[in-house]
Amino acid sequence: MALGLVTALVSFGCTVQRPSLPPDIAQTPARPLPFKGRLFDGDPQNVPPAIAMSLSNDSPVVFSYREELTHDESHKPLWSSAFDPATYAGSATGEYGVTAFASLSISEGETVLADYTAKERVAMPYSIFAEPTHKQLDQAARDAVRSKIDQKLYGDAGRLAGKIASAGQASADPASK
Repeated sequence: MALGLVTALVSFGCTVQRPSLPPDIAQTPARPLPFKGRLFDGDPQNVPPAIAMSLSNDSPVVFSYREELTHDESHKPLWSSAFDPATYAGSATGEYGVTAFASLSISEGETVLADYTAKERVAMPYSIFAEPTHKQLDQAARDAVRSKIDQKLYGDAGRLAGKIASAGQASADPASK
């Protein structure tokens, strides 16, 4: 039995592969929006790149951004993994997951111009030899959900810019007062 275990370890190799994070899902480089806004709710260091590049303290447009993270874990039963030779060769014994939920609201005065929500889940396997850090998983989930919000914003930027421009003209027009 012991000889079989040693043979299995040697044949599978003794090197342990460190889990790698998924590649960046953002396929287009971040760019500012065609309008500026100020951040009402949220941390300027922890917002999607399009919002971060479009911040201004004196804009009538207001961004409100919020993120939530949830964590989960699944693993093989100990009795199963303890007797599986692949476990000792570095095979995954479980998975850590982080789900990020984000919401962004854009408003001007009392008018809500747009609301966006996104949800992304990042999961990585772990073994008895290597596992991802919670910080890595949290950051990967945040990056993924921020990228999704940015993609929605870029797709809607023209419509939003038009709404903001027409609202600005209406407030500057003396006949509308």
